[in-house]
Amino acid sequence: MTARKSGSRLETEIERCRSEAQWDKIPELVRQLSAKLISNDDLGELLLGEAKLQQYLKENPIKQGASPRGNRPRLVEVRKHLTAALDRGNLKPDYMQEASLLMAKLSYVEGDHREALSQYSRVNLDQLQLVGTPVYRLSMIAEAYATKGLCLEKIPFGSPALSNRSVDRDQEIITCYEKSGDIALIYLQEAEKAISAGMQNRSPKPGPVAQEQELGYFLETGLQRAHVIHFKNGNLTRGVGRFREILRAVETRTTQNLRMTIARQLAEILLRGMCDQSYWSPLEDPPHHSPLDDPLRQTSHTKDYALSRRPRIYSGENLFCPQENTEEALLLLLISESMANRDAVLSRIPEHNNDRIISLQSASVVYDLLTIALGRRGQYEMLSECLERAMKFAFEEFHLWYQLALSLMAAGKSARAVKVLKECIRLKPDDPTIPLLAVKLCIGNLHWLEEGERFAQMVLDMGEKAAEFRAKGYLAVGLVYSLRATDASLRGMQEEYQKKALGAFQRAQSLSPTDHLAAFYLALQLAVSRQIPEALGYVRQALQLQGDDVHCLHLLALLLSAQKHYHDALNIVEMALSEYPENFVLLFTKVKLETLCRGPEEALLTCKHMLQIWKSCYNLTNPSDSGRGSSLLDRAIADRRQLNAMTLPDFSDPETASSSSSGAEPVSPLFFVPALYAPPLPSHTSKAEPSLKPTGHAFCDHALHRRPSSTSNTLWRVCVVIQSHGVVCSSPACCLPLTTRTETNDLFTHLQVCVCVCVCVCVCVCVCVCVCVCVCVCVCVWAVVA
Repeated sequence: MTARKSGSRLETEIERCRSEAQWDKIPELVRQLSAKLISNDDLGELLLGEAKLQQYLKENPIKQGASPRGNRPRLVEVRKHLTAALDRGNLKPDYMQEASLLMAKLSYVEGDHREALSQYSRVNLDQLQLVGTPVYRLSMIAEAYATKGLCLEKIPFGSPALSNRSVDRDQEIITCYEKSGDIALIYLQEAEKAISAGMQNRSPKPGPVAQEQELGYFLETGLQRAHVIHFKNGNLTRGVGRFREILRAVETRTTQNLRMTIARQLAEILLRGMCDQSYWSPLEDPPHHSPLDDPLRQTSHTKDYALSRRPRIYSGENLFCPQENTEEALLLLLISESMANRDAVLSRIPEHNNDRIISLQSASVVYDLLTIALGRRGQYEMLSECLERAMKFAFEEFHLWYQLALSLMAAGKSARAVKVLKECIRLKPDDPTIPLLAVKLCIGNLHWLEEGERFAQMVLDMGEKAAEFRAKGYLAVGLVYSLRATDASLRGMQEEYQKKALGAFQRAQSLSPTDHLAAFYLALQLAVSRQIPEALGYVRQALQLQGDDVHCLHLLALLLSAQKHYHDALNIVEMALSEYPENFVLLFTKVKLETLCRGPEEALLTCKHMLQIWKSCYNLTNPSDSGRGSSLLDRAIADRRQLNAMTLPDFSDPETASSSSSGAEPVSPLFFVPALYAPPLPSHTSKAEPSLKPTGHAFCDHALHRRPSSTSNTLWRVCVVIQSHGVVCSSPACCLPLTTRTETNDLFTHLQVCVCVCVCVCVCVCVCVCVCVCVCVCVCVWAVVA
């Protein structure tokens, strides 16, 4: 009786060691078991064979895609143990099945795939019980299905031992892998439950910590191989369904890394291979005919097998379920990001170098996919917050720093983006695109002109390293000098900066003669310098390079109007409006040209058309606007900066600065040309304002100052506001700081004042004469009466 109890305790301990994969303890337990119970020699042979095989695979792991290993001395010992256990036939049926499974596994490791399949046919895997089975046995069954699938893939097509139908064989392979994956999930869930129960029942005395379960080659293959074959066969629907089944299973510590990988792969498929029309919810049945699948290989989208036991899945009330592909992809990526941050390897010691690199690569892939998913929704604020959490990985890692800088730029956080770009420049000093992006931000709404000049000078200092970007560098320098000339209060400084800007634009145009923006900005700067004929030549050259650029057309019209060619300018504006009918800048210019050429009635019709466009764009019929008085005026004041914004050149494009984008208005940068955005609004001038105002031509009254306005999330804009007494002008000849002004315009203004004075004097004289006549009449009447 004592020997039987001792043997029962040993068998329990052996079963626990097999479940926890503590193979080094098995030989000692087998010796104790053999000493207690002599009849268990066959079981001892089985246990020794299993322990030696598992130890061999642990020390010599099989890698994905590697060929099976040949005979090894240690494997010969394993075969002797298993053969002895099988030949005697004294084992119980369950142990006989286990011995056959181990023999098939050994045959696969030795490279004998046909022998392995022969062993599995004797066991009949589908008849093995899963309910009430020990934990270690679940692992053996899962590995057996995976090994059978591997053997079926290794044996060439047309073998007499297999079916000759390719479809049936592929389906059998997929079924083996799916069964292996499901049983592997059951095994891992039960193993973790057993470990947790053992830790709770353990005495408070300190003891060895339970070892975490390892998947191993065969279990990992069973979990990952099925969806690979589905995708290879063009059955994307089944592949996505398999991904979702694994992710819905209750998580274990062993499957955390696998779940993160699967979640990332599923998110990538949802973002790149699935549209909203072909998407179906995880709780819905897949469609019978999906455009995602290969039409030449139609297969069933449901499983053709049923297991007696299924892995536990997450269930409950009020669980969130995605309803579209981007939503599900974003949920998966946020979960993956949380897991990547939790398991990040940050140690810099040499021993952890490989783990740190793997952790960084995994996190970088997740953040790249997050950039795609959030970028589609325009959620740049959320993206920048996610990338800020990635900074724990970002020590000396340029890619993450650069992604953060771009997300901050898109989110409108320009000041922080400039600081991050400085770090990017430190990490990659030979890349000219980074300082050019910083220039964009500095000369945009930040208006950090000195900082922008330093960044632009960095590009020029690179010399031949930035050969294709040198023209962009000179273009950036010219823009900075032009803005500094605008801000300068002294005429001498204005002239100096304008001269430098003109030289920089000329150098940019000579380095890149096919860039229409270089010619455009050169024409614009020549207009600043009152060299209208030369400006006309370069703007025509820009139009030859980019004939549909709206800002080049607008500048041409303004230059023609500056030369009093109003009808030609009106024709240019109407031609541009045929391409961009809702461009407010062109419409305002058209109003002023029509006033001169066709009379105020035509201009009034254009104004009504503009109001209709504005009403449709800004939804002025919103009930919330009622009761506010003039909602149109309120919106005009609130939105005048946005309507006045124009883009800067895209410095990151080495070929051309930027091309016209699709839509009503192309994204083409315009720097100094003023934008006409709203009807004149009254402004109150202070008494300290200078009495002498620079005058303009027939399109404007006065020009006071220009300033850059705010930017949008993704386009870096500079706008120029010309305003005096609330009047906005439309010609570069009067909207720019004037160092020289023609006397004819001044004389014309003085003549207008003189005429007005003369008219007033004449009116006063007439009034006085009338009064005198009335007095004389009254005196005469009184004399007659008297």
